[in-house]
This record gives sequence, C-alpha cells and structure tokens, in this order.
Amino acid sequence: MKRDLYIDFAKGFATLSVIFIHTVFWSGQFYVPTEVRVMSLFFDVILFYALSGITSGNNIEKTFYRLLKLQVTYMIFVTFLFVLDYLFKVFGLTFFSMDWLKSFYSTFGGKYVPQNISVEPQWQNLGNWYLHQYSNADTFPVVMGSFWYLKVYYILTVFGVLVLKFFPKHINWFIGLCVALTLIFNLFPQYYPNGQVGYVAFYFAVFLIAHQMRGKKIPTKMIPVLYGIVAIALVGMFWYYGGEMFYKLNKNKFPPKLPYIIWTLFAVVTLFVGYNRLKINNKNFLTYIGNNAIFFYFSQGISSSLIYFIVVPFKDDVNWILLLIPVYIINVVLAVIIAEGLKKVDAFGWKILNILRKKTASS
Repeated sequence: MKRDLYIDFAKGFATLSVIFIHTVFWSGQFYVPTEVRVMSLFFDVILFYALSGITSGNNIEKTFYRLLKLQVTYMIFVTFLFVLDYLFKVFGLTFFSMDWLKSFYSTFGGKYVPQNISVEPQWQNLGNWYLHQYSNADTFPVVMGSFWYLKVYYILTVFGVLVLKFFPKHINWFIGLCVALTLIFNLFPQYYPNGQVGYVAFYFAVFLIAHQMRGKKIPTKMIPVLYGIVAIALVGMFWYYGGEMFYKLNKNKFPPKLPYIIWTLFAVVTLFVGYNRLKINNKNFLTYIGNNAIFFYFSQGISSSLIYFIVVPFKDDVNWILLLIPVYIINVVLAVIIAEGLKKVDAFGWKILNILRKKTASS
C-alpha cells in the first residue's frame, strides 16, 4: 500500500509546531511576549492524536507489537538520556566553573553555575522513567515535560484498537460518550478527575472522529461552514470567559478544558480540510520529519533544553523577534542532528538486544 505523504507532511508540520511551542514556552518565558506564546498553541499536540486516529486499524496483534517496539525504543532513549544527563552534570559543573565562562555570562547578567544539582546517579529516576513516571531530568527539563503525550498515546491506542475491533458499528456511540464526559467534566469542574482520565476523554473523541474521517474528504461547500463554527465558538468563548481567558489558555491545557479545546478546533478542522485534498506527491523535509516523528519528538526535548544556554546571555539585550528567529532555527537544526543520533542509538540498542536474545536462546 502506497504511503500517504500527506500524513507524514502533517506530522512533520505538527512536530515543527511543537518545537516552536517548546521554544517560546520554556526558554522563551524569559523574553517572548505572552501573546506570541499563546498564539503558538493554535497548532498543538492534538494534531498527533488526530493523525493517529486516521492511521489506526483494528489489528490487535499488529497494534500491540507496534506499541511494544515503541516502548523498547522509549526505554533505549531514556537510558541514553540518563547517561547523558549524568555526564552533563559531571562535566558541566567543571565547565561552568571556568573563569572565562563566568566572565562571559556575568557580562550579560547570566547565571553561569547550575544550582542544587546532585552529581550522584539517581537510579530510581531511570526506573521511574521506564514505568512512565516522568520525574525530572535536571539537565534536560523539556524532555520530561513533553512525555505526558506518550502516556496518553499508549492509553488511546489500546482503547482505540479494542473499540475498532470489537465495536466497529458503535464507534459513534463511543464518540458521543467521550464528548459527553468532556462536557460534564467542564460544566461540573468539581467532578473533573485527577490523573489522565480527563485527557483520555477528550483526546479519545478526537482519535475516533479522525478514524471516522479515514479515506473521506470534506465537501468543499462544508469548509466555510466548519470555519464559521470555529469562529463562532472562539467569539463565544471570549464573550463568556472574558478577554483575559486568552492569557490563561495554557493553564487550561493540563488537563484540557473547554477554552483550550475550543482554541484547538482551528487546527483539527484545518487538518481534516487538507486530508485527501492537499496532495503531497514528493518527499520533502516535512515528510522526512513526519516519517521519523518519534525520534524528533524525543530529540526536541533535548534541543529545547540546550537552547537555554543561548537565551540566557542575550535575553535582556536583544529584541525578542531578533532573538526568537535564530533560536528557533537553531532548535530545529539541533533537533534534526540529535534525531539522527538517536536513530543510531536506537539501532545500536536493538542490535544489543538481538545479540542477547541469541545468546540466551542458545544457552
């Protein structure tokens, strides 16, 4: 079956959007205006859940095997991250104590020595990461700040394949149930559950709606209607909550509440409008990123953490636009380089596992 390059293109665009979000919300908190940071949420991680819904099927064995491979790749990555984090702590403290670097950072008012960082290996952190308890990686804080997506993805994929396999004629009922739960959680916030339940209720609806769109094309005459509904919803949101809600959208993301949900409608509608309409005939930079999305998602957490070292000395002396543009470009370049490295680390990890498998099988 020929690969749909639109899916890869959309994944690549979503990945670059997430890199931009993490550029302006993490290191960008020092210099990027709040308005720009909020606007970046227009194209957010919800696109990945929608794309997963479009591409998912009802083959349980294939789906579980894919999730198992992802889990192994994830464990290889966090093991590598654990070692990298430790090496950065050991050598970074020495590096940042050098007189020339102290002088350079002091010139720009920067803090040159990391504070309160233990150089002892925290083995319990590695175990927690394996079990998807995302305790912080001191040197690379953005990595663990990104991984909430992965846990929800696992849950949605398992629920999704079970629904598609055993209840294929009742998918719309499950969509209605998820929408109803999302509305109940928002209308009666005292009942909004802790943990991942609120995430799953909303994103599972998106996942299943996207699956129902599989192979279909939105009629041209419906496009202005859909965007009109989005516009009305946005106007209604600000009328009801007030203009100050614009500055609180990120707080309504974890877990997803009604203002943030309305804010993401534009991205979802745009994705569906382009599906089976926008033809991507040739591979390009975005399709390459989309085809390797998991490695870029891992790598952007590292790269988005590293750019702190660029931002700190210049944040108070350079116009935010002139600083944001090169910082974002550097972040993307670093993510590409790191993703290529992670692919090699992953291949090496699988090679070691295969060697161990053969050793144990022959003994």
